[in-house]
Amino acid sequence: MSTAIAVAKSTSRAGVFERASGGSVFLDELGEFPPAAIEALRQPLEEGRVTISRAAHSTTFPADFVLVAAMNPCPCGLDGAGTAAACTCTPMQRRRYLARISGPLADRVDLQVSLLRPTLADLEFGASSAEPTSVVAARVAAARERMASRLAGTPWRVNSDVPGPVMRRQFGLSVDAGSPLDAAVARGSVSARGADRVVRVAWTLADLAGRDRPSRADVGGALIYRDAGLSWAA
Repeated sequence: MSTAIAVAKSTSRAGVFERASGGSVFLDELGEFPPAAIEALRQPLEEGRVTISRAAHSTTFPADFVLVAAMNPCPCGLDGAGTAAACTCTPMQRRRYLARISGPLADRVDLQVSLLRPTLADLEFGASSAEPTSVVAARVAAARERMASRLAGTPWRVNSDVPGPVMRRQFGLSVDAGSPLDAAVARGSVSARGADRVVRVAWTLADLAGRDRPSRADVGGALIYRDAGLSWAA
């Protein structure tokens, strides 16, 4: 896929992101996509819609989806892999590759996770120690029920739907719980947009744990998710 929008005979038609509205999009090898296609993610991730402007008309499509993306840490994929095969990329090549993910786009990604290459033991025995899907699904269903109960009477169903100003005004953090986020904002490591997303993730962590309000640990966990992956690209 080289673009998020398909156009024919000057007529705007729904593209991949628009057709995925209400569902999810998985983009593998995100760093290999053309920069224009990567940057096209910014509007749907921020607004849940895509607007196509042409000389004679402008069309807006719903594009509210969950984005899941994966990419290597460098062009050859071996940087930090911990294997006998060494990374062959120069520092400049790694920097250019990571810079494909702009700071504004990275700021719109709530959960950023760095994964290590699995060992043979992980492949052979890791699956046997993992939680069953049914257990995880039940925990997620219970968390969504907590969200629905808290948001009853509002236009929103889940934490990610709540606008930033409303989140800060009605679902703000306690002084103790919010202190790690305040410190991160003061250092400049988290933007105003990022702060709203940290609060949403902290509420989700609390919902998953069955807590009535986010704790200091929930906020710390939300901050770790923002620092674990794409922060190097900002």
